[in-house]
Amino acid sequence: MMELNTQRMEDFKGIYKYLLVFVGVAFFLIFIRLWFLQVIKGSELRRLSENNCIRLRENPADRGMLLDRKGRILAHNRPSFEVYLVPEDLKINPGVLIKVGAMLNMTQGEIEEKIKAQKRRAPFKPVKIKSDIDWNELALLESNRVHLPGLIVDVRPRRAYDYGDLASHLIGYLGEVDEKELKQSREAPYRMGAQIGKYGVEYRWENDLRGVDGGRQIEVDALGREIRPIGIVEPFPGNNLFLTIDLDLQRTAEEAYQDKNGALIAMDPKTGYILAMVSKPSFEPDTFARNILPEEWKSLVENPYHPLQNKGIQGQYPAGSVFKIITAIAGLESGMITPDTPFTCTGAFHYGNRDFRCWKEGGHGAISLHRAIVESCDSYFYQVGLKVGVDLIAHYANEFGLGRATGISLPHEKQGTVPSSSWKKKRFGVPWYSGETLSFSVGQGYLNATPLQLLMLISGVANAGKLYLPQVVEKVEDIYGRKLKEYPPVELRRADVSEKTLQIVQEALRGAINDPHGTGWTCALKEVKVAGKTGTAQVVRMPENFKKEDRNRMPLKFRDHAWFVAYAPFEDPRISIAVLVEHGGFGASAAAPIAKKVIEKYLNLNPSPPLKMTEKQSDLDYAD
Repeated sequence: MMELNTQRMEDFKGIYKYLLVFVGVAFFLIFIRLWFLQVIKGSELRRLSENNCIRLRENPADRGMLLDRKGRILAHNRPSFEVYLVPEDLKINPGVLIKVGAMLNMTQGEIEEKIKAQKRRAPFKPVKIKSDIDWNELALLESNRVHLPGLIVDVRPRRAYDYGDLASHLIGYLGEVDEKELKQSREAPYRMGAQIGKYGVEYRWENDLRGVDGGRQIEVDALGREIRPIGIVEPFPGNNLFLTIDLDLQRTAEEAYQDKNGALIAMDPKTGYILAMVSKPSFEPDTFARNILPEEWKSLVENPYHPLQNKGIQGQYPAGSVFKIITAIAGLESGMITPDTPFTCTGAFHYGNRDFRCWKEGGHGAISLHRAIVESCDSYFYQVGLKVGVDLIAHYANEFGLGRATGISLPHEKQGTVPSSSWKKKRFGVPWYSGETLSFSVGQGYLNATPLQLLMLISGVANAGKLYLPQVVEKVEDIYGRKLKEYPPVELRRADVSEKTLQIVQEALRGAINDPHGTGWTCALKEVKVAGKTGTAQVVRMPENFKKEDRNRMPLKFRDHAWFVAYAPFEDPRISIAVLVEHGGFGASAAAPIAKKVIEKYLNLNPSPPLKMTEKQSDLDYAD
């Protein structure tokens, strides 16, 4: 018996060694795991633990309002009910997703797709699954909220535009911040899902309009249901912007376009303040504020008339006969012509192996500068262009701001093109041909300009050569009405043109509207004198046997663009305007009547009845 006990003790001692090793290894592994959890992963697990019982809820600030020059609200904020889900809470409550989907008329797949799209989401951060729900959906969710852990229904400010698409290209729109913007916004950090200005004033003045977001700390139970608020930081609203545009004038300008496409910009030539800005077709900013649908975005992008383009500053078109103002200035300033220098117009000017036609088939006969501008004689300016040369014409075009961006504080402004002999050599590697000067002298060929640039041209002529920076915002105020910023008029430069030359051109522009044979007679007013110039810009080159009556039978996309630029009153200009009607035909019949309505409205004139057309004026419908 003694020997048996001794044997058992020996066996136990052998096993005991292995047992000690096993226990030692087990405790070592436990120690390593505890060290890993508390030291390596400690901060992360602490954060997850706190998030599991304390949740942070953002409280976005109201965006600053946009108002017109008289303080009338153009864009503001309204309450919107947003629905969120916390994915971590759904893992222990999978039925919530199905129930919420049924209440919101959404499939489980749609909700899961929205949750998966949030790649950079922090743990326990809610994911928005539907915006701006209606009252019925709100009532259904709130009445069942206690049975739907992980569901959050919150009120957020949403941008509201009470006038639909009015001035939409100037105002712009909002959209959710993307990853690129998140990386670039170090000075003004944004959260995922935040609304940010994407276009127009909303984009350019983003830092002034966005406020300071607040937030709430909320205690929740193990199921993710809210128990009580712990701490609140109130948001602070953004600043208000007073735009330079006039709401009534903007509405008049947009209504005048009816179903036409194009652009209109009106400005005070003595300050540079934009009074109205129209681009047609337009878009509804509210479409973007409520998160635009893929099919809506596709319809805007694929629209052949480019509704997302601000044609006033981005559309580049041949200037047509409006450019004859520059050719006339170049001729007078260079001394190549005087106001009385005569040229003969027979209806076509033969040069090289082709005829360059005038709009008037029978010709204007012997003609000098004043009448050439009044009646927009092409043959006259062909011959002036040949005498002056391309480079001198280009020089005076540059003096009035053509071929360069104006500097307006709106994104994506185009600079247009003013060709010269050196420009062509650099661009195409070939010399300039004198025949190309003929097209250039009447605003065709390589020349391209934006409506804003032609507005700067007519404003400079009206304002004794002074060019002011075009501006769209007058001032910025905080919510208490304290003025934070002002944007006074900024004189850019004075065109290097003599006063005598400008007076000659001004008189001719007045004649273009008020003389019996003036091409802009459809903009004549009884109470004030208007000065201006019509223009017709060819989209495609016409064949030799082409007749003006054939234009209406052409496909719309090949028809000419109609231009009209003007200022009023002639003696003391208070408004200048540039009107473009895409594929509208002739400036006198398509563009000038639009300008007339805007000028009447701004100067508080009684709308005048359509002027009766004389037999001689009937032919001016085809004038360019």
